[in-house]
Amino acid sequence: MVTFLIILLIIVCVALGLFVLIQNPKGGGLASGGGTSNMFGVQRTGDVLEKGSWVLLAAIVVLTLAITTIAKSGGGATAVGNSAIQERLDKTPSPSPIGGNLNNTAPAKPADTTKK
Repeated sequence: MVTFLIILLIIVCVALGLFVLIQNPKGGGLASGGGTSNMFGVQRTGDVLEKGSWVLLAAIVVLTLAITTIAKSGGGATAVGNSAIQERLDKTPSPSPIGGNLNNTAPAKPADTTKK
């Protein structure tokens, strides 16, 4: 479920980027059609693109909050992986914070590979 929401979030982000790039604050962007023919008119297309940008922005906020809520509650596919990782971390011995070794053995010396 989380993976699906992340993919959906990426698609919405790309769409928002395209909506913003199409807009031109002076009304002469891609909405003008590049020639003399103007199907919707600059003002009407600008309004649609602006409203679409706000809708996509709201969708990004909702999707982000949904992903965060699901991930924190442990739902989805991430809950199974997290418990296995946590068990492995609990079994791993941690080093002493003052720098002492756990097994108190001297480190192995590297072999002398110089030619004599």
